[in-house]
Amino acid sequence: MQFHFIFHNILKILIILSFLAAGIAACGGRKEVGIIETDRGTIVVEFYEKDAPQHVANFKKLASQGFYNGLTFHRIVPGFVIQGGDPKGDGSGGPGYTVPAEIKRNHERGSLAAARTGDHVNPARASSGSQFYICLVDLPQLDELGYTVYGKVIEGMDVVDAIARLPRRPDDQPTEKVVMKSVRVERR
Repeated sequence: MQFHFIFHNILKILIILSFLAAGIAACGGRKEVGIIETDRGTIVVEFYEKDAPQHVANFKKLASQGFYNGLTFHRIVPGFVIQGGDPKGDGSGGPGYTVPAEIKRNHERGSLAAARTGDHVNPARASSGSQFYICLVDLPQLDELGYTVYGKVIEGMDVVDAIARLPRRPDDQPTEKVVMKSVRVERR
């Protein structure tokens, strides 16, 4: 009888511990994602921390500081990219620094990548400190040109596609502003 009582108590403890371990493992398996909430819908991106740690850390830092909040997607090129993250809203602005190149990933549909100036003025291929773009299609030509990919859209590609369909001016700026209401990082 005593053995039966001890056995059941040990079994209960083991079951409780296994549930606790599973819960801890599940929490530890959650990853940080970027949430880009626009006036057209929400885009969620996963990060490539191992391949582009400096770019990911920079995006997270700017998001935590509220840098992107209120900025726009200032460039729309159908069949190519949508681009944002410029405080001037015209493709010429940034936070005042660049991020060293981390060119390891290919440009696939939905890739989150860093904009940069051309090789003629930027032979090191350093990225803009804040401007990014999202690929509308696979873009192997950008792999050859050496741009850093540091994430990928995992939710909201329909929002990206809707932005890409908006009317635009000859300089690829949308005729209606597309505002990033909030950009943040959270665990999912």
